[in-house]
Parts: sequence; C-alpha cells; structure tokens
Amino acid sequence: PASPAVVMQTTPAPVLEGPVSYAAAVQRAAPAVVNIYTSKTVETPVSPLLADPRFRRFFGIDRVPMQKRMESSLGSGVIVSADGHVLTNHHVVAGADEIVAALRDGREARARIVGSDPETDLAVLRIDLDALPTVTLRDSATLQVGDVVLAIGNPFGVGQTVTIGIVSATGRTALGINTFEDFIQTDAAINPGNSGGALVDATGNLVGINSAIFSQSGGYQGIGFAIPTRIAQDVLG
Repeated sequence: PASPAVVMQTTPAPVLEGPVSYAAAVQRAAPAVVNIYTSKTVETPVSPLLADPRFRRFFGIDRVPMQKRMESSLGSGVIVSADGHVLTNHHVVAGADEIVAALRDGREARARIVGSDPETDLAVLRIDLDALPTVTLRDSATLQVGDVVLAIGNPFGVGQTVTIGIVSATGRTALGINTFEDFIQTDAAINPGNSGGALVDATGNLVGINSAIFSQSGGYQGIGFAIPTRIAQDVLG
C-alpha cells in the first residue's frame, strides 16, 4: 500500500516569547481587588427538631419559636472608579444587612449597594474613601481562547490570592447558573470567596468578574466561569 502523505516539520520550531513573571500585572490590578465581608440577621427555630413538621405534628406544636442570629459570608470585589464604585456578584451581597470592603492596603469601609442585577449576577457597590486604586477594563470581546488570565480574590478567607490559567472558552451558555449567561471559561483556580473578584489579562486589565465553578466536590476542578466586562459595562451604565 502507498505510504500516507505525512508532513514532517524539519525546521526548528519558532521561539515563543512571553513573560517569565506576571508580577507587573498583579501589581497593576491587585490593589483594586477588595475582600468583601457581609452579615445579615436570620431567624431559625430554637431547636433543629422544630424544623421537622412531623415532630411538630406529633407534639401538637402550632407555632415554632424562633431565634435571631447573625450569619456572615465573604467574597471579593473590584474597584472600577476613583469615586468608589465596586463591581461584585449579586449573590455575594444579596440580602446583606451590612457590607464591609477591605482593601489590600489595610483600609476598610462600609459599602452600600447602588445597583444590582440578579439576571446577570452582578452588583455595584459604593465606598467612600480617598485615593482609591482602580483597575482598567478591557473589552472582553477581544479575548481569545488560549490567552493567559489571572484570577485575583479572597478564596476561603485566607487573604488576597492570585492564580493563573488560560481562557478555556468564551460565550459559555446554558449552564443553569444565571438567567442571562455569556461566560468566560477559565482553568485559573477559583474557589469559594473568589466570587466577585477579578479576572485580568497578562498585563493586568480587567476582562471578567469571577462568578462560579463547575464542581462535583464543591472545590476547584479546573472549570471556572467569569462574567465578561462587556456585560459588566452594561450594568455599570
């Protein structure tokens, strides 16, 4: 049988140039990424047993005595304007009685919600501090699969953390995460607490807001999703 027509590369492969460090990108973007702490008051039965309708029916309890307790959670956000506008996820701040933004330089400020869009899972906060660092937004439509990206946030509350990956896909839809979906998929590690944090390019420009992960264990498994800046700009108005 005739041999297949196989093309063999005989010249040396081109040398691919790229940074050996992304420290400059981190230094440019990370000061604008804040840790977000929220708290809210919730009512729960004074005993877990009272939450069971069969228990209440057996003992003839019609009214469940409730107790109030504080519930706290954490996430991340990105300062996008010098006058204190902060982008984050709607689910990070939804229902919160108090929101505190902590900057990398050690300053803290109470934040208030000035806009929220559950359909895209984005929210805009406002903090009142002077000399705020900001991040530059890049049009996410210019992203290509294979581009290097960095995720910056506060996973598990350990403090600001940077992870690296690539753009695995763009325009991801039908995931059942948000009503309106057009996600950037990345393999940069995203974990609980990263929600609302920054996805930046190799030069430190914001390309997305980290939002969710696909996981069967609840932890990072190499598939994370970010809301592109094209959508975020629409929410910012």
